[in-house]
Amino acid sequence: MKAIVTVIGKDQVGIIAGVCTVLAEKNINVLDISQTVMQDYFTMIMMVDISEAGLTFEDLSRDLDEFGRTKGLSIRIQREDIFEAMHRI
Repeated sequence: MKAIVTVIGKDQVGIIAGVCTVLAEKNINVLDISQTVMQDYFTMIMMVDISEAGLTFEDLSRDLDEFGRTKGLSIRIQREDIFEAMHRI
């Protein structure tokens, strides 16, 4: 199953490394990643494969949220099918 991870916050060293470390520890593969810095704000969107994750989607969402709070970031994850349904015209 694929999911979309979004990360937004003040730019700082190690955001990509930190998020990817959290994902790798849970056996989640990053399939695609796009990031940019707009003025002082970091934004990133990732497509990830969560089919081999060693925890529930809810636990993963909580863990990403907790990591984000420690770094002053907003990190959200949505299942790909729900993300696509929300963005259909």
